[in-house]
Amino acid sequence: MTVSTQRMTLEEYLNYDNGTDTRYELVNGELVEMPSESDLNQRIVMLLLAYFLRYGIPYYKLRIGLEIAVSGAVATVRLPDLVVLSEAAATALEGASRSIITHDMPPPRLVVEVVSPKQENQDYRHKRSEYAAREIAEYWIVDPIQQQVTILAWVDGLYEDKVYQGSEPIISPELGTLELTAEQIVKEG
Repeated sequence: MTVSTQRMTLEEYLNYDNGTDTRYELVNGELVEMPSESDLNQRIVMLLLAYFLRYGIPYYKLRIGLEIAVSGAVATVRLPDLVVLSEAAATALEGASRSIITHDMPPPRLVVEVVSPKQENQDYRHKRSEYAAREIAEYWIVDPIQQQVTILAWVDGLYEDKVYQGSEPIISPELGTLELTAEQIVKEG
């Protein structure tokens, strides 16, 4: 739901406070209220967080609630469900008063979005192009509705995608072959 009709700059968004705990994305300069996450989506994110920790990704490179300034017609800030930072991005965030990757900072290494009902277009189309413009090395679209995980890898200036379903082991260009399947993620989550 769009909250404001007056376009905001990135600076105005960063200074916006309506006194509530409501989460917002900035989409082409418009403040958009984020719907509450479903329990399934939260379980999927926690499963992936736990897996990444067991896989050996250091805790300081993992973020839930991180904001990413992306390119859009006007200022746009996205709130992915889970982020794996590069060492450079983690270093750039040290001591920051707000957990946001701005345009002058290195991009995250990997971004995960869990698709919510009626949000498919955002995750498959809009965020794909926005994350590509930031040259984020890998973008996962976890879709419990379609029972699949799409891995998009940044190759020669474009995303190449691979869709995983069922019990096929997921191969992450950034992390390698994982002992994890789409079925485990969307059903056990």
